Amino acid sequence: MATHFPLLLLLGLSCAALATEEIPICYNYSCAAIEMVEFDAAQMNEIRLLLAMSADAEAERGAIARVVGQFETYTGMQTPTWADKGGNLADDGEEGRMDCHDESGNTTTYLSLLERNGWLRFHRVLDPVYRIQQLVYQHWAAHIVEIDSIREFVVDSWFFDNGHPAVVFPLDEWLNGAWPE
Repeated sequence: MATHFPLLLLLGLSCAALATEEIPICYNYSCAAIEMVEFDAAQMNEIRLLLAMSADAEAERGAIARVVGQFETYTGMQTPTWADKGGNLADDGEEGRMDCHDESGNTTTYLSLLERNGWLRFHRVLDPVYRIQQLVYQHWAAHIVEIDSIREFVVDSWFFDNGHPAVVFPLDEWLNGAWPE
C-alpha cells in the first residue's frame, strides 16, 4: 500500500473540485494595459498537479518555472500577450508586448495565486526585486524564498517568448547579472 501512496495522492488531488480563478494581467510595457484573465478548473488542476509532484524545494522551483510558462500560455489565449517575445527588442511596438515590469508583476501574481491556494509547499512569495547594471539599466523579476533554508531566488520570465518556462536563479547570481544559457 505504501508504494501506491504517491499515485493515490495524485488521484485524490485530481478529483478535488477547483474553482475558476480570475486575476489581473498587465502588458504593453510598464503595465500600460490591464485585463482580467480567467483560469478554469481544468487549467488550475493541471497547474496544481505539476506542483504536487515536487518532492523537495529544488523540484518545486523547476515546477514553478514550468507553471509560469503554462500560465503565460493560458493568458495568451485570452489577451494579446501571446505575441510577447523574449526581451524588449523582438516585439517592440506590438500589442501584447511585455517588458520586465509587466513580466515580474504578472509572475508575482501567478505565484501569489499558487500561494493563496496552498500549492507552494517549499517557498513563499516576496515582492519583486530589481537589479541595476551599467548605472542606468534596471531589470525586475519575481522573488521567492525557500522556507527551510531562507535562500532567495528570482523567477524571471522576461528572457523568453510567451509560454516558455521561466528561469529560476539564486538571487545573488541574478543580482550579479546571471543570464540564461
